Amino acid sequence: MKVLITSALPYANGPLHFGHIAGAYLPGDCYARFERLKKQDVLYICGSDEYGVAITLSADLAGRSPKEHVDIYHEVIKNLFKRMNLSFDHYSRTTWAGHKAPVQQFFKDLLENGFIEEKITDQLYSEADQRFLADRYVVGTCPKCGFQNARGDECPECGASYDATDLKNPRSKLTNATLVHKATQHWFLKLDLFKDRLTKWLETKSWKPNVVNFIKGYIQDMHPRAITRDSTWGVPIPLPNTDGKVLYVWFDAPIGYISATMEWAQLKGAPDQWKEYWYDQSTKLVNFIGKDNIPFHAAIFPAMVMGQNLPYKLVDELPANEFFKLEGRQFSKSEGWYIDLDDFFTRYTTDQIRYAIAANAPETSDSEFTWKDFQIRCNTELLGKYGNLVNRVLVFAKNNCDGKVPAMKNLEPIDNEFLETIKKLTKEAEESYGNFKLRRASQIIMDLAQAGNVYFDSKKPWQDVKSPGTRPRMETTIACCIECLKALALISYPIIPDTATHVWKMLGCEDDLLQKGWDRITAEQIPAGQKLSEPKILFTRIEDAQIDLEIKKLHAMASQQKKDKPMEYMPLKPLVDIDDVRKLDLRVGLIEKAEPLPKSKKLLQLQVNLGFEKRTVVAGISQYYQPEQLVGKKVVIVANLKPATLMGVQSQGMVLAGSLDAALEVVSVQNLPAGATVT
Repeated sequence: MKVLITSALPYANGPLHFGHIAGAYLPGDCYARFERLKKQDVLYICGSDEYGVAITLSADLAGRSPKEHVDIYHEVIKNLFKRMNLSFDHYSRTTWAGHKAPVQQFFKDLLENGFIEEKITDQLYSEADQRFLADRYVVGTCPKCGFQNARGDECPECGASYDATDLKNPRSKLTNATLVHKATQHWFLKLDLFKDRLTKWLETKSWKPNVVNFIKGYIQDMHPRAITRDSTWGVPIPLPNTDGKVLYVWFDAPIGYISATMEWAQLKGAPDQWKEYWYDQSTKLVNFIGKDNIPFHAAIFPAMVMGQNLPYKLVDELPANEFFKLEGRQFSKSEGWYIDLDDFFTRYTTDQIRYAIAANAPETSDSEFTWKDFQIRCNTELLGKYGNLVNRVLVFAKNNCDGKVPAMKNLEPIDNEFLETIKKLTKEAEESYGNFKLRRASQIIMDLAQAGNVYFDSKKPWQDVKSPGTRPRMETTIACCIECLKALALISYPIIPDTATHVWKMLGCEDDLLQKGWDRITAEQIPAGQKLSEPKILFTRIEDAQIDLEIKKLHAMASQQKKDKPMEYMPLKPLVDIDDVRKLDLRVGLIEKAEPLPKSKKLLQLQVNLGFEKRTVVAGISQYYQPEQLVGKKVVIVANLKPATLMGVQSQGMVLAGSLDAALEVVSVQNLPAGATVT
């Protein structure tokens, strides 16, 4: 069976971190390695995503051209992937010459089939910078709640979503320049026309509940979406008189999977071979992504494929992982909360971090990397269970079995039970890899290593070797342990390939793990008499002092970054008349109850006593306060704000708060009673 595997194209606008690796890349690599072991026809594709306004802005700030900018980060990303031992069959980039043709053909087919419309719309334009700005580079006043530093597409205060053009007092996030509305011509993908087809198609999928539940609602809300923007950096629109118009990066990026496969075929000297994967409906297509990419891979790109005249393959499996954090916080280089990877790889191995990430893979909920957990994974599991078993068995065989695989003789119940455990765990590992359960596969590896250690201790071969009469029993014990090491090398190969290969070679196997394959390795015993290679230490201990140093270094970087970062103050708003100020009715309110708002990470539902009445107020402060911290606090409420419904709850006011940089504090009153006016 042909298995076409993709990992989300990383954006070439900066270096990646382990959070990215945990989401789309290590899981994709482990699955590709597993399917190769299963002797499937695997093609694993990825590449750098290199267009978009974010890159042009970053390049401008760095004083270089967009192409120079992406050239730098394309190499940075490739080098990290190489260090992580990711086994792409081809790693491409969207600036390669062959990317433009399939992207433009996608546009033409969608246009021809009535799925694209042209509109004149108002967009936000910076006259100072002479450019239109994307949503992510726009801030302003929320049109729903009045929060002054709302983002271009979502308000962090009330959670409202909107178009950037709906913002009041919009300005550039980068230069603080005032933005104006300016008419411009654009093309829109009529996604609403695909609702029924997507819904029926989704019913055939048995994806993770977090993916299916999210995308069902997303599909019902789909509407025409702009696929072009004003820029010169991107794939040009294939229409006359459209100079300065390019396709949005979200439109061209997923087509990069196809163009990357085309480049792979060209480099092989078989330029049409890509069609054997993308046009064959029996191909199994698996897209590995992070959860922020679910809409594009589960709805938008499938809709684009449905609108084509060519028979492109739709995605079969969509393993979407949650976020992977660092010591409880998001990785952030700007905040100094990251791991210096050049420094990391001077002390730790690729297999150590691959295993630590896999063992904590964010498959169903957010997870994190902590230095203490990393130490435990490396010392207790890789060294204490896995490495210990390999070393003690092979050193014993070298010293007592003439360095060869002994024969199994007169199996006892304990031996048969152990061999059955090996088979059972190997089968469970196979199922786990096949179902994208990397955490479970990691656990099974250690379960097998632990079973081997328990068996070795129970059989006590060091006693049986002392007497000629019990020597055959000792040889049977070691032969069974070597079968365990064989299985251990096999099932650990997708996650820790270098280590697994070392174990395989130490067992005296001259062929390659991939060459022999999963089924043959599980079915065939290592022959008695096979010469074993010299045992080598696989892992070394990570000391407490080293981990303490890493934790101190992390906090020191964050503290230094905070000191070095200049304070960013919000610009003053336009002057208002005293009569406008007098319109506000500010009252002291006593918070009597506070609880999280379901399905929201930012909002709290408050019950506030204004003295003369009680009200429900929804506030976007859950990232700064625990509910119990607010109960009993007297705060200032905008009491005459028009009610607004947020996440299904009517909010009857607004809590005043002060904010600077990443800090926020509600305005509180000490001595005045609830209901008192604030002027």
